[in-house]
Amino acid sequence: MLNLLEYLEGSARRLPGKPAFCDEGRAFTFGELWDFARRCGAAIARRVNAVNRPIVVLTGRTAVTAAAFQAVLASGNYYAPMDEAMPAARMEAILNQLQPPLVLYAPGQEEAAARLAPLCPTLNVDEGAGEAPDDNLLEYRRARVLDVDPAYAIFTSGSTGMPKGIVCHHRGVIDLAEWLAQAGRFTGDDVLGNQAPFYFDGSVKDVYMTLKCGCTCHILPKKLFMFPKLLIDELNRKKVTTLAWATSAVHLVASSGVLRQYRPEYLTKVLAGGEALQAKALNVWRSALPKVRYINLYGPTETTVDAAWYEVDREFADGESIPIGTACRNTELLVLGEDLRPVPDGQVGEICIRGTGLACGYYGDWDKTRAAFIQNPLNPNYTDLIYRTGDLGYWGEDGLLYFAARQDGQIKHMGYRIELGEVETALNGLDGMEAVCFFDRERDKIVCVCRTALTDKEIVGAIREKLPRYMQPNLYRRVDAMPYNANGKIDRVRLKEEYFGETNHKI
Repeated sequence: MLNLLEYLEGSARRLPGKPAFCDEGRAFTFGELWDFARRCGAAIARRVNAVNRPIVVLTGRTAVTAAAFQAVLASGNYYAPMDEAMPAARMEAILNQLQPPLVLYAPGQEEAAARLAPLCPTLNVDEGAGEAPDDNLLEYRRARVLDVDPAYAIFTSGSTGMPKGIVCHHRGVIDLAEWLAQAGRFTGDDVLGNQAPFYFDGSVKDVYMTLKCGCTCHILPKKLFMFPKLLIDELNRKKVTTLAWATSAVHLVASSGVLRQYRPEYLTKVLAGGEALQAKALNVWRSALPKVRYINLYGPTETTVDAAWYEVDREFADGESIPIGTACRNTELLVLGEDLRPVPDGQVGEICIRGTGLACGYYGDWDKTRAAFIQNPLNPNYTDLIYRTGDLGYWGEDGLLYFAARQDGQIKHMGYRIELGEVETALNGLDGMEAVCFFDRERDKIVCVCRTALTDKEIVGAIREKLPRYMQPNLYRRVDAMPYNANGKIDRVRLKEEYFGETNHKI
């Protein structure tokens, strides 16, 4: 395989009338999806006279979002998902970085598209799909795309206050899909319940398991996660067999208590990824659904979603650490010390990853790319890159890898990777505001300590225009003056100690 479109093409040929992606108001069969991709892809190609250019796709929890991704690939370009509800300032920052030749939007997203129109040409995907296909044009474009060329670019939080674009290629996604289909035992009989937003890399599993294996993917409305009983009802109504969810969603259902009374009757496997899986939550699921397979996944966006996996095969005490396991196929996991040499088993070091899943790098940012994607220090003989994750881990006596902590100010909150530096930059951009942020991991809350005359309501109102909801602080604590250390910097250690001392739990 050279191109991800081969998955859709094959499933459309085998299963043209089978539902592929379904939301509350719209569904695509594989045949309809292929026709949409060809027609809208040709419309994109007529407007963008190039290959391997980033095409922004405004995303919603809709089947047409998944269809738009395939249309972009059909045009010979790669897609950059952008949340339709993202603050305008962040949208503009991403567009300024990418300089895309086109923004795609769907019916219902006209307001967001209108905000972007002065910065970039836009196209309604349904209007594009209404144009005539041009298979000769698409075949010409596709022939120019290699498997090492980009498939998508996903933007995550950046420490400097600017979003960071991670560019992933076809070969990385193909390797992920081929491995996951085998390891997860996916078949055409599987029915997926999508939770991960399409601008979050966890959704890549839902999209490409559906396309490769001929599964049906139901896109679950976001509101259901506020009402777990209704969520379970929906899973049963749609006969969902597979959940590939952000770990935070798995935790949410467990902590709600709903599984004590109600069961997803058709479920056969649960895949969790995005942050550390808590044994306490896992035990709730296993107690309610002991015959279901549970798989813990680990991997940063820079390694094409997942790099390590562990299928739960034993009992865990509530406070015990769940391993992240062993390397996915065609991937190697290294645990290196400060000298970039392997550390002994049981000793904590930085998790580093090599393999075909490594991303192309950070869009337009060579300094960050060179700092994170480095020559393998164990191989001085030819180009052999590894990715430095910034995560700390260790090899256990059982031969499995365990996550320990982050090295820096990056956190995982609500399933999203967030640089606290970006949150602080946005806060400190407000008039009369001096702020630092840290993460209360036990309570899963971003804490902002600030010196300001602004009220909480004024801060929240202003920050809403700068940051997505999941990046906004959950708690604000005010001080009359910031403490400083001997180096003249804000004393973050003291602020943390004061907060965690008052809340009576550990840092």
